[in-house]
Amino acid sequence: MNDANPLVNPDYDGPVVEARNLHRVFTMGESEVRALDGLDLRIERGEMLGIMGASGSGKSTLLYLLGCLDRPTAGDYLLMGQNVAELNDDELSAIRNSMIGFVFQTFHLIPQLTVLENTEVPLFYGGTHPHNRRARCIELLEQVGLGDRLHHRPNELSGGQMQRVAIARALVNDPVLLLADEPTGNLDSHSGDEILAVVSQLHEAGRTIVLITHDERIAERCQRIIHLLDGKVLQETAGS
Repeated sequence: MNDANPLVNPDYDGPVVEARNLHRVFTMGESEVRALDGLDLRIERGEMLGIMGASGSGKSTLLYLLGCLDRPTAGDYLLMGQNVAELNDDELSAIRNSMIGFVFQTFHLIPQLTVLENTEVPLFYGGTHPHNRRARCIELLEQVGLGDRLHHRPNELSGGQMQRVAIARALVNDPVLLLADEPTGNLDSHSGDEILAVVSQLHEAGRTIVLITHDERIAERCQRIIHLLDGKVLQETAGS
């Protein structure tokens, strides 16, 4: 947990995520779309949760809410005990930047920057001293197997290597929650297996991870899998 965040109680020892009767309704002209419809979810510390569902099931909406990129229309979303639905935009930004790490299907690397510089970006905007942020990023890049690629640029890397940069970047602020949205979707099977191995190692080290995927084989690496349908949890199954 990031105790430096004043919005979070440092003595809190409950679940990382607790969503209660979560609704997200979008207005499309004269009609309403219920992307989430009374969803309940609890994610414990150190858990690796898989989220599955067909297109339109609510996976992306849930990801945006868990990542504090959006607010629910109704219901409560507690992150480390803090009801983020009640926060203003600045407070949401602070929570998002210091407590949540994002890994997407597309890597979102800056082509003009080196591997090391891309990884440093969140710390740069957070005002971390250059020496401290460089040491932190080198450590993380070595952890994901890129210690010999620090000064390469994205166009000199394979897809799997670019995704490992994205994972290192997502970890620089030591988030309490890592959200991975189809992290192997743009990779061949070999590179995808390498990324899943990295994610599994992070979980074994104690990270709390949410993995959104359409691939049963990938989801089965998670401890628990929830299947969404029409914005609700259709069923819950055990993974590996």
